[in-house]
Order: sequence, then C-alpha cells, then structure tokens
Amino acid sequence: MDKNHFTVLLFVSTICILLIPHFHGGLVMAKGTQDGSEHWGYVEVRPRAHMFWWYYKSPYRIEDPNKPWPIILWLQGGPGASGVGIGNFEEVGPLDTLLNQRNSTWLKRGDLLFVDNPVGTGYSFVEDKELLVKTDVEAARDLTTLLIKIFNRNETLQRSPLYIIAESYGGKYAVTLGLTALKAIKAGRLKLTLGGIALGNSWMSPFDFVASWAPLLKDLSRIDTSGLKKSYSLVKKIEHQMSKGQMKEATKTWGDLEGVIMDTSNSVDFYNFLLDSGSGGGSNMITTELSRKTPTNIYSRNLDSLRVSRVLPGGEGDLDTLMNGVIKKKLKIIPKDVTWGGQADLVFEYLSGDFMNPRINEVDQLLNAGVNVTVYNGQLDLICATKGAEAWVEKLKWEGLNTFLSMDRTPMYCGGDKKTRGFVKSYKNFHFYWILEAGHFVPVDQPCVTLDMVGNITQSPLTTY
Repeated sequence: MDKNHFTVLLFVSTICILLIPHFHGGLVMAKGTQDGSEHWGYVEVRPRAHMFWWYYKSPYRIEDPNKPWPIILWLQGGPGASGVGIGNFEEVGPLDTLLNQRNSTWLKRGDLLFVDNPVGTGYSFVEDKELLVKTDVEAARDLTTLLIKIFNRNETLQRSPLYIIAESYGGKYAVTLGLTALKAIKAGRLKLTLGGIALGNSWMSPFDFVASWAPLLKDLSRIDTSGLKKSYSLVKKIEHQMSKGQMKEATKTWGDLEGVIMDTSNSVDFYNFLLDSGSGGGSNMITTELSRKTPTNIYSRNLDSLRVSRVLPGGEGDLDTLMNGVIKKKLKIIPKDVTWGGQADLVFEYLSGDFMNPRINEVDQLLNAGVNVTVYNGQLDLICATKGAEAWVEKLKWEGLNTFLSMDRTPMYCGGDKKTRGFVKSYKNFHFYWILEAGHFVPVDQPCVTLDMVGNITQSPLTTY
C-alpha cells in the first residue's frame, strides 16, 4: 500500500450514495471515497435518533473462500466515548491524530467498522434528549438496527464474519449486542455471520473492579492502610446499594470512591497505575479528565474520557479540534449544529442507572451458544484491573470454566525477540490474554502483540505482514 494512501484519501472528493432502507426507520445517508476504500454515514435507528458509522475496507484484504476476510466492529466505552474518534485515530485506525500512517493499524487483520454508539456519542446525535438510551440492552437494539441497515443489502459484507471487539464500557455493549444480533440472525432479520466477541479491559462486572482497586494499590504501595480502610467503607456501601437495586446511587458512590482513591494515592492514573493522572500514558498522548469539583462532573469522568495533548498539523492541539475541524469537513454530512462529543455527558447521565450492572450472565449465554469469547486485559490498568477481570471470570457458570482455570498459560512474544509480552490461555470457545506493560489502552501501549492477538481472534488469512 502507498505510504500516504489514507492521508491522500482524507482530502479526496467524495461521492454521495442514498440507500433506501428495507426496514422501519429513517433513511440511511452514506458517502464514501471514490476508490471505495471508505464509506461512512448515518442510520436513523429510531425516529430522530441518528447513529454515525465509518467503514474502512482493508488494503491488505485477501479473498480466500476457505478463510473469509473478517470485519472488525470496534465499540468504545465511556459511556459516551467515540469509537469514530478515539478508537479510530488514537488506537487502531489507519491514521493517527497527526494524520500519519499507523503501522499497527488493525486493517492488517480485517476491515474496520467504527460506530459512535450509543446515540448521542461522537457524531451520533438525538433531536430530543429523551431519546437517549437508558440501558445497555437499548443500546444493543439500536446497534442491531444499524447492522441490519448496513449488512442486509450488501452481499460482499455478508460473506465476511463480523468480530465485535470492545474496550472498557464497550464490553457491556458488545455482549448485549451479541445476544440481540444472534436473535435477529436466527429470525432472518439480520444477514451476517457472527465470528466472535472480544472484551478488552471491559467493565463487565463493576463491583469486582471497584473491590479490586484499593487492595491492588495497597500492594503496590500507592495507598496506605488509611486509604485502604476509607476505600473499603465505600465498597461496602456500593455493595449494599446494589443489593437494594439502588443503581444510580451506586454510580454516585463509585464516583466518591474514585475521589478517595485519587486523594489517598496522590492522583494515581486510573488507566495506568504506574503513572500520575495527567502525566500521560503509553505514547504520552493520553490524559484523563477526573475533575471532582461538583457532583455533576461524575458524568464527565467516564471510563474513556480522553483528550490528546500532541500537536496536530496547522497548530491544532487536540482530538476535539481534529474531529470538529478537518475530519468534519472531509465527511461533509455532519449537521452544522452537531459538535463531536457534544452530547457525551448526557449519554453517561442517562445510562447511570445501568452503569453498575454486571453483564456476566450475557457472557455465559454467548459461550453456551457456541460464540467465541475473548477477554484481554492490560497489566497496568486500574479502572478495569486484571484482578477484577479474573474475579468476574471465576463467576461464570459456563461448563468449561473449571477446566479453563486449571490450565497453564502460554507465553507470548513479538517482533522476533524473546521478551515476554503476555500470556494466553484457551479452552474451547473461551480465551483470555494477559498483556504485559499495557494499561487500559492496550493497542496503544503494546501494538505488536495486540496485532498478533487480533489475528488469532479473527483468524484472518495472512498471519504475517
């Protein structure tokens, strides 16, 4: 592929295609590059609720009838974080935030479909805030509607298995979408093959994660006994609130617990516990927003609330500027009154009643249905710490769990050296990857071994590039 292929396409003129929907809902408006390598558009998943998507056809695509080329659907977390922005330009898309080629793009392992999910996230928007979703299941229904509109009229896409790969809160969307999509496929409403689901540093069991924070930080000497006791008190409060079904209250206490952790650790970075908040992680480009001045700010302190500190061409300085500037201009179909991320805080607020609900049962259902499920976790993450991920996995009722837990792990290497990059364990259709020296944003911190892992998940035709 030409080194500047996607950079050139960023500014190339586009063609407009109007798609007539086969199902209820509004029109699907899409544009794309002249060479067909990119398509993007809106789907009106419900009246006056508009979801934005962006599809990249891989220049590495191999047509092999015995091993179809996969499509990867990337789901961001938050709730309210943009896959079209963060996942695309900061993590796995063809261009980075400086609009330079990303050597570790996941296009080397599949086509990429980014979606700003739920409605109100990124470029997605609602015309009335009461149309925002209040549960993960509602978000999954909207996503299924989007997949129906995109896949059902395209036989080429239908030949490629779809792999849903999610980060952070996106894991809850992924498993609810997986079940909703399976039902739609079985009913004949959705024409695609579900290849598998991967949950990266995913907020699958909130209580297991919040219970892991203080013990982990105490072992790392980041908090002391006093901080441990203060945190434990709030963890018990969260447990009580959840037992009483007081989920919004539990979300509020979660915010209070984050505050205690920040205060007693001298502002540890929730996305990399080796760092201080705001010091940057991995490539020194990610900082977090953890302001605690007012109660309403817990809705800004979502799991993937990011800003980019690297300087963009022309003196532009952050992801907001990029997405509301040159990218919005390229896409052409973003309404003038829609600001990228403008409704993100409302997305979190409306989901606050479902935020602390676990989705372990959904993982069990997917495993029992024969779906390939992968869990991967960065060693240095705190917000979705590996300690918490292992705890919720041990709660699965899946019949293969005991065998899986008794197995030894296999070390992982990358790039021809013998440095241990991670470990993996697999049994039947369940797989777990421990990625070393990576925080919350695994593809940023360990791109090489992550790309190998994605190749294992998707079984893409080529194994090396």
